[in-house]
Amino acid sequence: MPRVEFHFDFGSPNAYLAHRVIPAVEQRSGAKFDYVPVLLGGVFKLTGNVSPMESLKGIRNKAEYGQLEMKRFVENHRIAGFRWNEHFPVNTVLIMRGALAAERDGRLADYVEAVFRAMWEDNRKMDDPGTVAAVLDAAGLDGRALVEATQDPAIKQKLIENTEASVERGNFGSPTFFVGDEMFFGKDKLRDVEDEIARQKAG
Repeated sequence: MPRVEFHFDFGSPNAYLAHRVIPAVEQRSGAKFDYVPVLLGGVFKLTGNVSPMESLKGIRNKAEYGQLEMKRFVENHRIAGFRWNEHFPVNTVLIMRGALAAERDGRLADYVEAVFRAMWEDNRKMDDPGTVAAVLDAAGLDGRALVEATQDPAIKQKLIENTEASVERGNFGSPTFFVGDEMFFGKDKLRDVEDEIARQKAG
C-alpha cells in the first residue's frame, strides 16, 4: 500500500471539503490518509503564490465560477453543514501549531475534526486562543494545554519544517495530496488520487 498524504491548512475551505470526502476514498481504496499540517501562509511566501482572494481580484467571472464549482462539489458529495466563515481570512498559525501538539499527544484525528468543524460549520473565530481552547475542550481535548503547547519552540520548528519540506516536494497551496512521490493539487483531484492509489497497489 503506498503512503498517502494530505497536506492541509485549516484556513482553506477546499481543504475542509476534501477532509469530508477523504473517508469515502479511504473506504473504497483501503488506504489511510496521513494528515500533514502545513502553514499555508508559509507555503505562499516560499513559492511566491497568493491566496485566491488576491489572485482573482479584478478578474471578471472567475471568482463566481469558483463559487459555482464549490457549490457543485458540496452537492455532489452530499456535504452537510458547510458554510462560509464570516471571520475569513483567519490567521491559522495557532491552530496549525496546535495540530502538531495534538499529533504529539496521539490525538491529531480528534483535533482535526474539531477544528475543521468549528471553522467551516460552526462559524467560530479560530485565531482567538480562548475560542480555540473552548472548541477543543468541547471535543474532549485539553484546550488550555494544547493552546499553551503552541508556544513550544519544538512545535514552532516542526511547523516550519513541515511547510518547507512540503514546498520542496512541489506544494504551492492547500489541499495538496501525495501518493508516494506523486503530487495532486486541489479537492477536485481526489478521483485522480484514488486512481493513483489503485495503480501503485497493483504495482
